[in-house]
Amino acid sequence: MFHLLLALAYLIPNVYAYFRLSKLFINKGYRKYFTLVFLVVALLYPFVNLISGPNPGFLTRMLITVSGYMLPFYLYLFLSVLLFDCLLLVNRFVKVVPVSVRESLKFKVYGMTGIVLLATGIVVAGAINLNTIRISEYQLEIPRRSSKIDHLKIAFVADFHLKQTVEADYVEQFRQKIETIQPDLMLFGGDIIEGDKDDGNMTDFENILKKIQPKYGSYAILGNHEFYGGPKRGRFFAKAGMKLLLDSTLVVDGSFNLAGRLDSRYRERKSVEELMHSVNDSLPVILMDHRPTELEQISKTTVDISLSGHTHNGQLFPLNLILRTMYRLTWGYEKIDHTHFFVTSGIRLWGPPVRTVGKSEIIVLDVKLR
Repeated sequence: MFHLLLALAYLIPNVYAYFRLSKLFINKGYRKYFTLVFLVVALLYPFVNLISGPNPGFLTRMLITVSGYMLPFYLYLFLSVLLFDCLLLVNRFVKVVPVSVRESLKFKVYGMTGIVLLATGIVVAGAINLNTIRISEYQLEIPRRSSKIDHLKIAFVADFHLKQTVEADYVEQFRQKIETIQPDLMLFGGDIIEGDKDDGNMTDFENILKKIQPKYGSYAILGNHEFYGGPKRGRFFAKAGMKLLLDSTLVVDGSFNLAGRLDSRYRERKSVEELMHSVNDSLPVILMDHRPTELEQISKTTVDISLSGHTHNGQLFPLNLILRTMYRLTWGYEKIDHTHFFVTSGIRLWGPPVRTVGKSEIIVLDVKLR
Protein backbone atom coordinates (compact mmCIF):
# COMPACT_ATOMS: atom_id res chain seq x y z
CA MET A 1 0.00 0.00 0.00
CA PHE A 2 2.84 2.41 0.89
CA HIS A 3 4.59 1.89 -2.45
CA LEU A 4 1.28 2.23 -4.30
CA LEU A 5 0.59 5.57 -2.61
CA LEU A 6 4.14 6.71 -3.35
CA ALA A 7 3.72 5.76 -7.01
CA LEU A 8 0.43 7.65 -7.27
CA ALA A 9 1.93 10.67 -5.48
CA TYR A 10 4.70 10.69 -8.09
CA LEU A 11 2.55 9.90 -11.15
CA ILE A 12 -0.42 12.26 -10.74
CA PRO A 13 1.57 15.52 -10.30
CA ASN A 14 3.82 14.52 -13.20
CA VAL A 15 0.85 14.01 -15.52
CA TYR A 16 -0.52 17.43 -14.56
CA ALA A 17 2.88 19.12 -15.02
CA TYR A 18 3.42 17.47 -18.40
CA PHE A 19 0.07 18.50 -19.90
CA ARG A 20 0.19 22.04 -18.55
CA LEU A 21 3.79 22.67 -19.61
CA SER A 22 3.09 21.18 -23.03
CA LYS A 23 0.04 23.36 -23.55
CA LEU A 24 1.42 26.57 -22.11
CA PHE A 25 4.95 26.68 -23.48
CA ILE A 26 5.64 24.05 -26.16
CA ASN A 27 4.76 24.63 -29.80
CA LYS A 28 3.13 21.68 -31.59
CA GLY A 29 6.18 20.91 -33.71
CA TYR A 30 8.35 20.35 -30.63
CA ARG A 31 5.93 18.47 -28.41
CA LYS A 32 7.17 15.00 -29.37
CA TYR A 33 10.72 15.98 -28.33
CA PHE A 34 9.45 17.53 -25.13
CA THR A 35 7.44 14.36 -24.41
CA LEU A 36 10.52 12.16 -24.93
CA VAL A 37 12.73 14.24 -22.64
CA PHE A 38 10.03 14.55 -19.98
CA LEU A 39 9.38 10.79 -19.94
CA VAL A 40 13.05 9.80 -19.82
CA VAL A 41 13.79 12.09 -16.88
CA ALA A 42 10.53 11.35 -15.04
CA LEU A 43 10.91 7.57 -15.37
CA LEU A 44 14.50 7.56 -14.11
CA TYR A 45 13.42 7.46 -10.46
CA PRO A 46 11.06 4.42 -10.67
CA PHE A 47 13.37 2.64 -13.14
CA VAL A 48 16.43 2.87 -10.89
CA ASN A 49 14.40 1.68 -7.90
CA LEU A 50 13.38 -1.40 -9.89
CA ILE A 51 16.91 -2.36 -11.00
CA SER A 52 18.84 -1.52 -7.82
CA GLY A 53 19.71 -4.52 -5.67
CA PRO A 54 21.28 -4.88 -2.20
CA ASN A 55 24.85 -4.40 -3.52
CA PRO A 56 24.69 -1.96 -6.45
CA GLY A 57 27.71 -1.38 -8.68
CA PHE A 58 29.34 1.98 -9.32
CA LEU A 59 27.12 2.91 -12.29
CA THR A 60 23.94 1.89 -10.45
CA ARG A 61 25.01 3.90 -7.40
CA MET A 62 25.52 6.93 -9.64
CA LEU A 63 22.06 6.47 -11.11
CA ILE A 64 20.59 6.05 -7.61
CA THR A 65 22.21 9.33 -6.56
CA VAL A 66 20.90 11.23 -9.58
CA SER A 67 17.43 9.66 -9.48
CA GLY A 68 17.08 10.55 -5.81
CA TYR A 69 16.70 14.18 -6.80
CA MET A 70 13.96 13.44 -9.35
CA LEU A 71 11.12 12.97 -6.87
CA PRO A 72 11.59 16.36 -5.15
CA PHE A 73 12.34 18.04 -8.50
CA TYR A 74 9.04 16.90 -10.01
CA LEU A 75 7.19 17.72 -6.80
CA TYR A 76 8.37 21.33 -7.02
CA LEU A 77 7.96 21.41 -10.77
CA PHE A 78 4.32 20.50 -10.22
CA LEU A 79 3.92 23.14 -7.50
CA SER A 80 5.61 25.75 -9.69
CA VAL A 81 3.24 24.98 -12.58
CA LEU A 82 0.32 25.11 -10.16
CA LEU A 83 1.48 28.52 -8.94
CA PHE A 84 1.82 29.71 -12.52
CA ASP A 85 -1.72 28.54 -13.28
CA CYS A 86 -3.00 30.43 -10.24
CA LEU A 87 -1.29 33.58 -11.50
CA LEU A 88 -2.89 33.09 -14.91
CA LEU A 89 -6.27 32.72 -13.23
CA VAL A 90 -5.76 35.99 -11.35
CA ASN A 91 -4.62 37.63 -14.57
CA ARG A 92 -8.00 36.83 -16.16
CA PHE A 93 -9.56 39.33 -13.77
CA VAL A 94 -6.85 41.96 -13.40
CA LYS A 95 -5.58 41.66 -17.03
CA VAL A 96 -2.02 42.76 -16.26
CA VAL A 97 -0.51 40.57 -19.03
CA PRO A 98 -2.41 40.79 -22.35
CA VAL A 99 -3.17 37.71 -24.47
CA SER A 100 -0.71 38.79 -27.20
CA VAL A 101 2.15 38.77 -24.69
CA ARG A 102 1.15 35.39 -23.18
CA GLU A 103 1.20 33.78 -26.62
CA SER A 104 4.56 35.25 -27.65
CA LEU A 105 7.70 33.11 -27.95
CA LYS A 106 9.56 35.30 -25.48
CA PHE A 107 6.90 34.80 -22.79
CA LYS A 108 6.94 31.02 -23.34
CA VAL A 109 10.75 30.82 -23.10
CA TYR A 110 10.91 32.98 -19.99
CA GLY A 111 7.94 31.22 -18.39
CA MET A 112 9.28 27.71 -18.97
CA THR A 113 12.79 28.68 -17.91
CA GLY A 114 11.51 30.37 -14.76
CA ILE A 115 9.46 27.35 -13.70
CA VAL A 116 12.33 24.89 -14.26
CA LEU A 117 14.85 27.15 -12.50
CA LEU A 118 12.52 27.65 -9.54
CA ALA A 119 12.05 23.89 -9.07
CA THR A 120 15.79 23.27 -9.53
CA GLY A 121 16.71 26.04 -7.09
CA ILE A 122 14.45 24.63 -4.38
CA VAL A 123 15.99 21.17 -4.80
CA VAL A 124 19.55 22.55 -4.65
CA ALA A 125 18.72 24.57 -1.54
CA GLY A 126 17.11 21.48 0.01
CA ALA A 127 20.22 19.38 -0.69
CA ILE A 128 22.43 22.00 0.95
CA ASN A 129 20.05 22.17 3.91
CA LEU A 130 20.21 18.39 4.34
CA ASN A 131 24.00 18.31 4.38
CA THR A 132 24.37 21.17 6.86
CA ILE A 133 24.33 19.84 10.42
CA ARG A 134 22.85 22.31 12.89
CA ILE A 135 22.56 22.30 16.66
CA SER A 136 19.23 23.01 18.38
CA GLU A 137 19.80 23.98 22.02
CA TYR A 138 17.25 23.94 24.80
CA GLN A 139 17.49 24.81 28.46
CA LEU A 140 15.13 23.26 30.99
CA GLU A 141 14.71 22.38 34.62
CA ILE A 142 13.45 19.11 36.08
CA PRO A 143 13.06 17.92 39.68
CA ARG A 144 16.31 16.69 41.17
CA ARG A 145 14.72 14.34 43.66
CA SER A 146 17.51 12.25 45.20
CA SER A 147 19.91 12.58 42.26
CA LYS A 148 23.49 13.41 43.19
CA ILE A 149 23.95 15.71 40.17
CA ASP A 150 22.54 19.19 39.55
CA HIS A 151 23.34 19.50 35.84
CA LEU A 152 23.20 17.21 32.79
CA LYS A 153 24.09 17.95 29.18
CA ILE A 154 22.41 15.61 26.69
CA ALA A 155 23.04 15.28 22.94
CA PHE A 156 20.24 13.53 21.06
CA VAL A 157 19.95 12.47 17.41
CA ALA A 158 17.68 10.16 15.44
CA ASP A 159 17.12 9.03 11.85
CA PHE A 160 20.68 8.67 10.60
CA HIS A 161 19.55 5.98 8.13
CA LEU A 162 23.12 4.84 7.60
CA LYS A 163 23.67 2.78 4.48
CA GLN A 164 26.16 2.31 1.64
CA THR A 165 25.31 5.59 -0.08
CA VAL A 166 25.98 7.71 3.04
CA GLU A 167 29.47 9.21 3.04
CA ALA A 168 31.73 8.43 5.98
CA ASP A 169 32.80 12.09 5.89
CA TYR A 170 29.29 13.10 6.92
CA VAL A 171 29.40 10.78 9.94
CA GLU A 172 32.84 12.17 10.82
CA GLN A 173 31.42 15.69 10.56
CA PHE A 174 28.72 14.65 13.01
CA ARG A 175 31.32 13.20 15.41
CA GLN A 176 33.29 16.43 15.33
CA LYS A 177 30.13 18.40 16.14
CA ILE A 178 29.56 16.15 19.16
CA GLU A 179 33.15 16.70 20.22
CA THR A 180 32.58 20.46 20.29
CA ILE A 181 29.34 20.01 22.28
CA GLN A 182 31.00 17.76 24.87
CA PRO A 183 27.79 16.18 26.18
CA ASP A 184 27.60 14.18 29.38
CA LEU A 185 25.23 11.72 27.68
CA MET A 186 24.83 10.70 24.01
CA LEU A 187 21.45 9.32 22.91
CA PHE A 188 20.44 7.80 19.55
CA GLY A 189 16.68 7.69 19.00
CA GLY A 190 16.20 4.96 16.38
CA ASP A 191 16.43 4.54 12.59
CA ILE A 192 20.19 4.81 12.88
CA ILE A 193 20.83 2.11 10.27
CA GLU A 194 19.01 0.71 7.26
CA GLY A 195 19.72 -2.86 8.36
CA ASP A 196 22.93 -4.47 9.59
CA LYS A 197 25.15 -4.95 6.55
CA ASP A 198 28.71 -6.21 6.86
CA ASP A 199 30.08 -3.87 4.18
CA GLY A 200 32.95 -1.40 4.32
CA ASN A 201 30.71 1.55 5.03
CA MET A 202 29.25 0.03 8.17
CA THR A 203 32.72 -0.73 9.49
CA ASP A 204 33.73 2.88 8.87
CA PHE A 205 30.59 4.13 10.62
CA GLU A 206 31.24 1.88 13.63
CA ASN A 207 34.84 3.06 13.94
CA ILE A 208 33.80 6.72 13.80
CA LEU A 209 30.86 6.50 16.20
CA LYS A 210 32.69 4.47 18.84
CA LYS A 211 35.07 7.42 19.27
CA ILE A 212 32.17 9.28 20.91
CA GLN A 213 32.74 8.59 24.60
CA PRO A 214 30.77 10.94 26.85
CA LYS A 215 30.92 10.80 30.63
CA TYR A 216 27.80 8.65 31.03
CA GLY A 217 28.11 6.72 27.76
CA SER A 218 26.14 6.32 24.51
CA TYR A 219 22.72 4.66 24.37
CA ALA A 220 20.35 3.80 21.52
CA ILE A 221 16.91 2.44 20.74
CA LEU A 222 15.60 0.71 17.63
CA GLY A 223 13.32 2.39 15.11
CA ASN A 224 11.10 0.94 12.42
CA HIS A 225 14.01 0.69 9.94
CA GLU A 226 16.04 -1.47 12.31
CA PHE A 227 12.94 -3.64 12.56
CA TYR A 228 13.20 -4.20 8.79
CA GLY A 229 16.87 -5.12 9.20
CA GLY A 230 16.28 -8.48 10.83
CA PRO A 231 17.88 -10.27 13.79
CA LYS A 232 21.45 -9.01 13.18
CA ARG A 233 20.46 -5.42 13.85
CA GLY A 234 22.09 -5.27 17.31
CA ARG A 235 25.60 -6.06 16.11
CA PHE A 236 26.19 -2.59 14.69
CA PHE A 237 25.30 -0.81 17.93
CA ALA A 238 27.64 -2.95 20.02
CA LYS A 239 30.53 -2.32 17.61
CA ALA A 240 29.74 1.41 17.55
CA GLY A 241 30.01 1.62 21.34
CA MET A 242 26.29 2.05 22.04
CA LYS A 243 24.21 0.18 24.58
CA LEU A 244 20.78 -0.79 23.28
CA LEU A 245 17.69 -0.22 25.38
CA LEU A 246 15.11 -2.79 24.27
CA ASP A 247 11.97 -1.91 26.21
CA SER A 248 14.18 -1.61 29.23
CA THR A 249 15.34 0.84 31.87
CA LEU A 250 18.51 1.39 33.83
CA VAL A 251 19.93 3.72 36.45
CA VAL A 252 22.95 5.66 35.17
CA ASP A 253 25.64 6.35 37.76
CA GLY A 254 23.04 6.49 40.51
CA SER A 255 21.92 9.87 39.09
CA PHE A 256 18.98 9.34 36.71
CA ASN A 257 16.80 6.71 35.05
CA LEU A 258 17.17 6.08 31.33
CA ALA A 259 14.40 4.20 29.51
CA GLY A 260 14.09 3.06 25.90
CA ARG A 261 10.98 1.74 24.17
CA LEU A 262 10.77 -0.62 21.25
CA ASP A 263 9.18 0.83 18.12
CA SER A 264 5.44 0.26 17.77
CA ARG A 265 6.12 -2.26 14.97
CA TYR A 266 7.28 -4.68 17.65
CA ARG A 267 4.12 -6.43 18.79
CA GLU A 268 5.67 -7.46 22.08
CA ARG A 269 6.57 -3.97 23.22
CA LYS A 270 5.42 -2.91 26.66
CA SER A 271 3.03 -0.09 27.35
CA VAL A 272 4.69 3.00 28.76
CA GLU A 273 3.00 2.30 32.10
CA GLU A 274 4.51 -1.20 32.21
CA LEU A 275 7.92 0.15 31.32
CA MET A 276 7.77 2.80 34.04
CA HIS A 277 7.03 0.18 36.71
CA SER A 278 10.72 -0.72 36.71
CA VAL A 279 12.14 2.78 37.22
CA ASN A 280 13.48 4.22 40.44
CA ASP A 281 10.89 6.83 41.46
CA SER A 282 13.43 8.76 43.52
CA LEU A 283 15.42 9.73 40.41
CA PRO A 284 14.64 11.77 37.26
CA VAL A 285 13.43 9.79 34.23
CA ILE A 286 14.58 10.25 30.61
CA LEU A 287 12.68 8.26 27.97
CA MET A 288 13.51 7.52 24.33
CA ASP A 289 10.54 6.56 22.15
CA HIS A 290 11.20 6.53 18.40
CA ARG A 291 7.77 7.75 17.33
CA PRO A 292 6.20 10.80 19.00
CA THR A 293 2.96 9.02 19.85
CA GLU A 294 1.11 8.49 23.14
CA LEU A 295 2.25 11.88 24.43
CA GLU A 296 -0.71 12.20 26.76
CA GLN A 297 -0.15 8.72 28.23
CA ILE A 298 3.55 9.44 28.76
CA SER A 299 2.78 12.76 30.46
CA LYS A 300 0.74 10.89 33.08
CA THR A 301 3.77 8.81 34.13
CA THR A 302 6.95 9.81 35.97
CA VAL A 303 8.81 10.65 32.73
CA ASP A 304 10.53 14.04 32.97
CA ILE A 305 12.02 14.18 29.46
CA SER A 306 10.78 12.30 26.38
CA LEU A 307 12.86 12.21 23.18
CA SER A 308 11.60 11.11 19.75
CA GLY A 309 12.34 11.30 16.02
CA HIS A 310 10.81 9.44 13.05
CA THR A 311 8.79 12.31 11.54
CA HIS A 312 11.63 14.10 9.68
CA ASN A 313 9.22 17.05 10.05
CA GLY A 314 7.74 15.91 6.74
CA GLN A 315 11.08 16.44 4.94
CA LEU A 316 9.50 18.07 1.88
CA PHE A 317 7.02 20.94 1.85
CA PRO A 318 4.00 20.60 1.87
CA LEU A 319 4.22 17.10 3.41
CA ASN A 320 4.95 18.71 6.77
CA LEU A 321 1.45 20.23 6.74
CA ILE A 322 -0.08 16.77 6.24
CA LEU A 323 2.09 15.36 9.02
CA ARG A 324 0.71 17.88 11.49
CA THR A 325 -2.69 16.20 11.18
CA MET A 326 -1.12 12.89 12.22
CA TYR A 327 0.99 13.88 15.24
CA ARG A 328 0.44 16.38 18.02
CA LEU A 329 4.14 17.31 17.92
CA THR A 330 6.01 16.77 14.64
CA TRP A 331 9.11 18.79 15.44
CA GLY A 332 10.44 20.87 18.29
CA TYR A 333 9.36 21.15 21.91
CA GLU A 334 6.20 20.99 23.98
CA LYS A 335 5.59 20.60 27.69
CA ILE A 336 2.56 18.54 28.67
CA ASP A 337 1.84 18.49 32.39
CA HIS A 338 5.28 17.97 33.96
CA THR A 339 6.86 16.16 30.96
CA HIS A 340 9.16 17.91 28.48
CA PHE A 341 8.71 16.46 24.95
CA PHE A 342 11.28 16.90 22.19
CA VAL A 343 10.98 15.69 18.59
CA THR A 344 13.96 15.99 16.26
CA SER A 345 13.62 16.39 12.50
CA GLY A 346 16.53 13.94 12.20
CA ILE A 347 20.24 14.11 11.50
CA ARG A 348 19.68 12.57 8.07
CA LEU A 349 16.82 11.21 5.95
CA TRP A 350 15.32 8.19 4.27
CA GLY A 351 14.57 8.54 0.56
CA PRO A 352 15.36 11.63 -1.53
CA PRO A 353 18.53 13.46 -0.36
CA VAL A 354 16.67 16.77 -0.10
CA ARG A 355 15.18 18.55 2.91
CA THR A 356 13.05 21.64 2.28
CA VAL A 357 11.51 21.82 5.76
CA GLY A 358 13.19 21.30 9.10
CA LYS A 359 16.93 20.83 9.46
CA SER A 360 19.56 18.15 9.96
CA GLU A 361 19.94 18.63 13.66
CA ILE A 362 21.54 17.56 16.87
CA ILE A 363 19.34 18.39 19.85
CA VAL A 364 21.31 19.55 22.88
CA LEU A 365 19.55 19.72 26.23
CA ASP A 366 21.11 21.76 29.01
CA VAL A 367 19.25 20.26 31.96
CA LYS A 368 19.30 21.73 35.46
CA LEU A 369 18.15 19.42 38.24
CA ARG A 370 16.58 21.29 41.18
